[in-house]
Amino acid sequence: MASIFSKIVSGEIPCYKVAEDDNYLAFLDINPLVKGHVLVIPKKETDYIFDIEDNELSAFMLFTKLVAKKMKKVLPCNRIGVTVIGLEVPHAHIHLIPINGVADMNFERPKLSLPKEEMEQVANAIANA
Repeated sequence: MASIFSKIVSGEIPCYKVAEDDNYLAFLDINPLVKGHVLVIPKKETDYIFDIEDNELSAFMLFTKLVAKKMKKVLPCNRIGVTVIGLEVPHAHIHLIPINGVADMNFERPKLSLPKEEMEQVANAIANA
């Protein structure tokens, strides 16, 4: 069965896209820790990030780096935090989170619910950076 992320890749489920190429996709987390929280995924469904072939993993990280640099240009933060948990969805993904301190990456905090217009504005700002 396809993961929710594979359904996003195929267009079955919409997303707030911030970057895409032939192999990778970056989009806003719909339940973000902070405004601008992005998920970066390989389009090829692989459950565990360290099962991705070395050359693909390298390209995945370089794509992620480009997205993080775009985020840093338009989001007010000290850094873009990076984490891989990999338990919540059986599809490898990287969380990019605008942070001003380590507490901004606490996944036990309540998630935000931002209006559609705000999500679109953030996604467009990152995409156009």
